[in-house]
Amino acid sequence: MFDSISGRYDLLNHVLSLGVDRWWRKSMVRRARRCRPQSVLDVATGTGDSAIALKKSGATRIVGADISAQMLKVAEAKSGAAGIEFVKADGEQLPFEDGCFDVVTIAFGIRNFERRLQGLQEMRRVLRQNGTLIVLELSMPANGVARNLYKLYFLRVVPLLGRLISRNSYAYRYLPRSVGEFPPRKAFAAEIREAGFENVKAATLSGGLATIYEARRR
Repeated sequence: MFDSISGRYDLLNHVLSLGVDRWWRKSMVRRARRCRPQSVLDVATGTGDSAIALKKSGATRIVGADISAQMLKVAEAKSGAAGIEFVKADGEQLPFEDGCFDVVTIAFGIRNFERRLQGLQEMRRVLRQNGTLIVLELSMPANGVARNLYKLYFLRVVPLLGRLISRNSYAYRYLPRSVGEFPPRKAFAAEIREAGFENVKAATLSGGLATIYEARRR
């Protein structure tokens, strides 16, 4: 599915989020920069927006991993000479040694995992001890009015625009549905703890339209 929409994925992301996704990624990068990492892995990197933004984290090694070959082709073309390594990899079976990254990030990708706990455990495995996990994901606003407007936009407007721009109606029916099916903040924070992390924190962005989670590997 992601292979089929790779060519229009960036345009649709920016249009459908009204450009706010860029600000959300900046928030993720600021948190990564505070860790002063030497090495960062961006899981489910897609077309590489997050991996490219993470150049500002100060890390000397940045790796972007994704299961979609076509998405990675777009990422490599966009990154140019940025010095980012892109790897085709399943987020639930990462091809990296134990403890080889200081920070692991994943933006708007964890909700697409079939075995979410296994994916989180893999991210923990490749983190060094006391390394940091940062998860950025779309979420449902707590406010009832905002929640209903959000559902209307995502369930009605997003599939229509997605079909018009990408000609893939299935993908943009699936994407809004995946947000609605994702666990609430407390439940997902509990999953992160179950995967072996500690000091799990969750902060809402843009009134709850997105949530950023931060945790340490113990």
